[in-house]
Amino acid sequence: MRTSERGGVGQKYALTSDEDDSDFWGFAHEAEGLFTPLPDEEGARCVHLEGCLPQGGLLKSVDHVGGRRATAGNAWLALLDGDGATMGSYSVDEVTVVDVEPSARGTGLVDLTVTLWCENALPGAERAWDLVRTGRLNRIGMWHELAPEERQAWLSVALWSRGYRRQGKPDAPAGQVFALDGRHIVDEDSFYCAIGEAVNGPGGYFGWNLDALDDCLCGGWGATVPFTLHWESSAGARARLVERVPVGDREVALFDLLLEIFEKRGVSVVLR
Repeated sequence: MRTSERGGVGQKYALTSDEDDSDFWGFAHEAEGLFTPLPDEEGARCVHLEGCLPQGGLLKSVDHVGGRRATAGNAWLALLDGDGATMGSYSVDEVTVVDVEPSARGTGLVDLTVTLWCENALPGAERAWDLVRTGRLNRIGMWHELAPEERQAWLSVALWSRGYRRQGKPDAPAGQVFALDGRHIVDEDSFYCAIGEAVNGPGGYFGWNLDALDDCLCGGWGATVPFTLHWESSAGARARLVERVPVGDREVALFDLLLEIFEKRGVSVVLR
């Protein structure tokens, strides 16, 4: 996905048709409601797009509010940094304009209310995106304060913003030593927050489920095997990662399964 233009000052979002990336739908200053699922419909959203200048397929739908042609279709919703560059994007489906009114954001702009479907814009992710946008996702341990239900959203932003934040930076060469802080690892999601940070720095990504972790160990995600992982405070992490995970015809404690995955992929884990 790409936007056909760069955003201006204060424009945080951009919409482009997912069928034709030359069909640019316009920018928006805000997208209130994007990260708030409607009751009983996890992927459904009612989003208030503030400060829009609709173009392309979105503009056509604005002219048909209340009718069948108010549905613009499926799109990519890009999140922009302060310079208008794309940080990451979400696939949004069935974008339908349900209301339009003049915007206080500027002359000629409108505020659009649209309904859409987006499963990946998780509640709690907006804060993490704001940290990326403002360059404040820059300290180790910023995820420690998150509630358990917020960690998955943190990990999703780590994944979707990865390319933007790494800016083509190559993987660390084989033979590196990474330090994994186990003090705040209390469940599976917190493990992924910690390992992402250990390999790729604050807000870094290195998997958000077991399959994704295994994929990351195959290269292209910040580290090259073989490498060494010094797992600090591992005894406490072992005591907490006791969930039994089915593997073939057996069940394995999550901590032990992680060690098996690392060993299979050539990672030497030093428990401390």
